Amino acid sequence: MNRFTKIRYTYRFEMFLASLVFNLFGILLFNVELFNTYLLPIGLLLNFALGINLISKRKTRVLISFMFIVTLFTSGFQMFDVDISNVSILRFLFYFLFYVVITFEIIKQVWRINEVGKDLIMGVISGYICLGLVGYFIFMAIEISHPGSFQSTLFTESFSINQKSDGLLYYSYITLLTIGYGEIVPITTAAQKAAVFLGLLGQFYLVILTAVTVGKYINYNYKE
Repeated sequence: MNRFTKIRYTYRFEMFLASLVFNLFGILLFNVELFNTYLLPIGLLLNFALGINLISKRKTRVLISFMFIVTLFTSGFQMFDVDISNVSILRFLFYFLFYVVITFEIIKQVWRINEVGKDLIMGVISGYICLGLVGYFIFMAIEISHPGSFQSTLFTESFSINQKSDGLLYYSYITLLTIGYGEIVPITTAAQKAAVFLGLLGQFYLVILTAVTVGKYINYNYKE
């Protein structure tokens, strides 16, 4: 294993987590137009590359990379820019699949880590943030297929799906964190069940991985 490959593997979770945090919260540090026009596209490309770096199976890496190239040339790569055109839906479906695969890959790798260290901690955090993105795509898919599924003080039914995107991203994390401020309310059965589903996923994730982490810590210290 050469030096670059070793660094890329050793710090895979830290680099991926840093790209996630930048894409989600970088707008707090930069001008909105500057960030959305120039920095976010770069951040998304970097996040994709670092996500591919997390995937352990070569065939899966090749398949996801091929799908990304097809998506890039047919519809671009702006993850948070969605409309109901066919090319935009193709891009949306790709990112949906990508973050489902990455979330599963992170959980699988975290499960296999034997000792409590930076990889386990960074992996657990990265997986939790990815779970919020998966929830975002679920809510967006519901809103695309059934417009008006979410009622909000942040947007109206006359807003385009693209204008609702930021609100539904916010709602996904608020639901995952079980905060529930109430600015966005699911009003259709599909939206309500999706909200419950994401809330349950978040709780299961925290409870199970917390138990696994504590168990690994106890076992590691017992062996010493």
